Amino acid sequence: MSDKTETFGVTIAGYGWWGQHMARRLADHSKITVRGVTETDAARRQEIVAAGQRAFESLDEALARSDVDAVILTTPNLLHEEQVIQCAKAGKHVFCEKPLGLTAASARRSVEACKEAGVQLGIGHERRFETAMLALKRAIDQHDLGIIMHAEAAFSHDKLIHVPNGDWRTLKATAPAAAMTGMGIHLTDLLISLFGRVETVQAMTSDRSLGWETGDVVTVQFGFEAGMTGSLSAILHTPHFIRMHVFGSEQWIEIRNATHPDTPGGEISYVESKTGAPHVETTYQWNDAVVANLEAFHRAAVGEARYPFTLDEMVHNIEVLEAITLSASDRRTVRIDSL
Repeated sequence: MSDKTETFGVTIAGYGWWGQHMARRLADHSKITVRGVTETDAARRQEIVAAGQRAFESLDEALARSDVDAVILTTPNLLHEEQVIQCAKAGKHVFCEKPLGLTAASARRSVEACKEAGVQLGIGHERRFETAMLALKRAIDQHDLGIIMHAEAAFSHDKLIHVPNGDWRTLKATAPAAAMTGMGIHLTDLLISLFGRVETVQAMTSDRSLGWETGDVVTVQFGFEAGMTGSLSAILHTPHFIRMHVFGSEQWIEIRNATHPDTPGGEISYVESKTGAPHVETTYQWNDAVVANLEAFHRAAVGEARYPFTLDEMVHNIEVLEAITLSASDRRTVRIDSL
């Protein structure tokens, strides 16, 4: 292994939209070094080389290298379980882009493989690291909002509307419940981090414009074990919109993001409201939450700090995804404990 006190060698597996984003974000990082990018497509390997990176033809080739400490998986959803287990068996830490799996059983197998191998598992839910979200989490933990009543979350954009029909992102088998695996799963991770385990879900999907098998709109209602309710919406064909709104008995807080997490420079509005008082608005500047998550993964892998996500939370988020998929199929209520 490389000297982890100086640099942490990683390979990125997959050079699509998000793999390219990861490579750019880590290009000049002081502690995390990209040793190369794994890509099975020959044309994209040429792009990797043109971008100044080493190109690996297979994950096995990257895993055989002693200067690779970890793998960042930015591959299609159905490959995640197989590749997480492959990395763990090779003794490499592994950071998996969302979703960790498409079923709870799949996520559990990935988690168990990492536990057995003694490697760190990271997950690509960067929104926990946004400064406004950290402020909201503190306010909830300090009971500033009083009794939590309800939360509304939204994450929508039109970045993927030119993906051709038939691509894995458009199919129920590989990207179920419309925008859930693209955007909605970030919202369920946030809701779990704020309020704990989900008890029931009621979900609906529809296809309004794209003609994708999986649909282009998803809405979900949640009942949490702790008693509060929640909802989310995610749309694949509309201008950018990101919002989190938490209602408490003493105060509500709303967060709105001006840009996507991959787009530097946007401001984040953080509004607090109490009965009889004017709204108080704080403006937070965009921060690179993607890199912040990777840095937290690195610190956990080298034993410097605990990773902010627990393995139970990672699995539970996929339990919720599976429940949403089942509920959306016929619009029934699904209990998480029935999975």
